[in-house]
Amino acid sequence: KQAHRFGAESIYKEITEVDFSKRPFKLKSYDDVYTADAVIVATGASAKLLGLESEKKYMGYGVSACATCDGFFFKNQKVLVIGGGDTAMEEATYLTNHASEVTIVHRREGFRSSSIMLNRAQKNPKIKFLLNKTIKEVLGVEQNGIKRMTGVLLEDTRDHSTEELKADGLFIGIGHQPNTAIFKGQLDMDEVGYLKVKSGSTYTNIEGVFAAGDVSDSKYRQAVTAAGTGCMAALDAERWLEAQEP
Repeated sequence: KQAHRFGAESIYKEITEVDFSKRPFKLKSYDDVYTADAVIVATGASAKLLGLESEKKYMGYGVSACATCDGFFFKNQKVLVIGGGDTAMEEATYLTNHASEVTIVHRREGFRSSSIMLNRAQKNPKIKFLLNKTIKEVLGVEQNGIKRMTGVLLEDTRDHSTEELKADGLFIGIGHQPNTAIFKGQLDMDEVGYLKVKSGSTYTNIEGVFAAGDVSDSKYRQAVTAAGTGCMAALDAERWLEAQEP
């Protein structure tokens, strides 16, 4: 609403294809083509999930993909973190500030995380490890229209036996995927898919295209940092447009 007060227009369409090879840039939706002299890409990143229906059912009711967002709600409770990389170790370590017990569930005995992150988690007395296990279902109850997670159904990756484990919360720590598929082959990105920007700016490799928020930030991924780079991108785009020949 604030942006609209200053003349911004919102169009609620999904962009399915872009052409940054020449200006004006072309952005295609399913039924329209838009042109632009400058573009700010702010498509964000999506947390990778397990893909379970029960996970979706209890998302926000015990299941979360962001420890810094939701960790406070699990004060003195028992929570699980699934994953074996830096994301899982970081989430688990952070959650020990609130939860009474944190258990890392991982599908094998080896870890993808850096040794520093892993050692930090292993030395934390509040963190336990449950290895060679995957989560088959998220368990919960629903009473008077209120639902909450109560635990998970675990499957052993070696003999496929199952067991129930009680827990108040489950944090998915298997990483994020930036929403950049439609920019492949046009904008420079790292091996995961995060857009690369010039140091200290929001400039991508294509003049007139800028990136802001989680789409180019694999480190912080917070609303406040995304908003900050959004401001940077707006300023960069404005100054760039002013510098172009009429």
